[in-house]
Amino acid sequence: MSGNSGSNQMWGGRFAAGPSAIMREINASIPFDKALWRQDIAASKAHVAMLGQQGIVSHEDAALIAQGLDTVAGEYEAHGVPEDWDLEDIHMTTENRLAELIGPAAGRLHTARSRNDQVATDFRLWVRDAMDQMDAGLLALQIALVTRAGEHAASIMPGFTHLQTAQPVTLGHHLMAYYEMIARDRSRFADARARMNRSPLGAAALAGTGFPIDRFHTAAALGFDGPTDNSLDSVSDRDFALDYLMAAAQCSLHLSRLAEEFIIWASQPFGFVTLPDSLSTGSSIMPQKKNPDAAELVRGHSGRIVGCLTSLMITMKGLPLAYSKDMQDDKPPVFEAASLLALSVAAMTGMVAEARFRTERMRGAAELGYATATDLADWLVRQANIPFREAHHITGSAVKLAESRGIALDQLSLEDLKAIDTRIDERVYAALSVEASVAARCSHGGTAPAEVRKRVAQAREALGLHGFALEE
Repeated sequence: MSGNSGSNQMWGGRFAAGPSAIMREINASIPFDKALWRQDIAASKAHVAMLGQQGIVSHEDAALIAQGLDTVAGEYEAHGVPEDWDLEDIHMTTENRLAELIGPAAGRLHTARSRNDQVATDFRLWVRDAMDQMDAGLLALQIALVTRAGEHAASIMPGFTHLQTAQPVTLGHHLMAYYEMIARDRSRFADARARMNRSPLGAAALAGTGFPIDRFHTAAALGFDGPTDNSLDSVSDRDFALDYLMAAAQCSLHLSRLAEEFIIWASQPFGFVTLPDSLSTGSSIMPQKKNPDAAELVRGHSGRIVGCLTSLMITMKGLPLAYSKDMQDDKPPVFEAASLLALSVAAMTGMVAEARFRTERMRGAAELGYATATDLADWLVRQANIPFREAHHITGSAVKLAESRGIALDQLSLEDLKAIDTRIDERVYAALSVEASVAARCSHGGTAPAEVRKRVAQAREALGLHGFALEE
């Protein structure tokens, strides 16, 4: 064996040049940070415009650089960003191409900034854009939920605790529960966006710069509320990315729960819903199967998104101020989570909008599970003035009797009920139907159809859905 092959074995077969090849590959971020090219061009244009305004570079050079950046952007748009690992990242790739286009004037672009504040700015802009895109996606999901809830404000289904039949609810009420969850998800993204909307540009490497820059100018040009107030913090923290991932992780958990509901409802023992063909697959061996693969992948994606959050948290947990190369690994988990979450939101929006709910099957399941037992107990409290704990015991006896006969509570005869407790009279039957049960839950936020319609109307108003009549 030659000395070279032995050396190569030590470094690994891929790295023919030994340590220098390893360093070249581990140091290069262009394969993933090229996704920041739009933000990098925008931040560079804002920076050079400010340099020209402040007289730090000539107006002629500033104009030439801006024009060159537009040309680079056009090339990226048309052909993609080239990957030259020797240039390491999107920032050097752009500056190198700019120099090829306009010559030595390109070197003035990097005056009064560092790659540290440059990447912090670009990444903030990307995360801000991702938040705006996610808000639009979640709005579409809310519209789908509200629309279907309006259609099914009075459609009765079993409500569950412990996945055991508990009380009748309406499908509209059930769907509106997810509307509320998604509303909170949108608020988390909005809070994170407001908190991170400060510009790090001009913080330079870590200590600021001696050039007479105007950080307020560049902040305003990029749509920030103002510049960050500490140069060390500006380049060294990624809490804005963690805020995004935390909101994304919570949102993915809500989507996963909604996906799980559809998976259960679509199974033959439940049969509550027929999923759209466009979001289902068949089996390679069983022709009767219609698999809820899209919903299952949404459920699976939530684990990966939570993993992205954990990854960045662990990366950041012990870093001293200011910048460390570990932080190059901040972007892949954010990019991955954003892509997965966007897919998940789109899939669940389509599922909610296009699913066919089998409302008769749902209603039948609500009747079979003694879901009106609580209504019998409540009736005993209200009409017979019986303490709730005693009423609970009486109701348990009635359920046991109905169960032994394989019938619903409202199918027990009055004689049967009086044998359990003489204080029960014929008025009780008005409380034992599933329709009576849901209608009685008319407290604020309850499942009564009238209450659901009211909440749907409020939600439509909040979402700007005017001029749409609700289903009655």
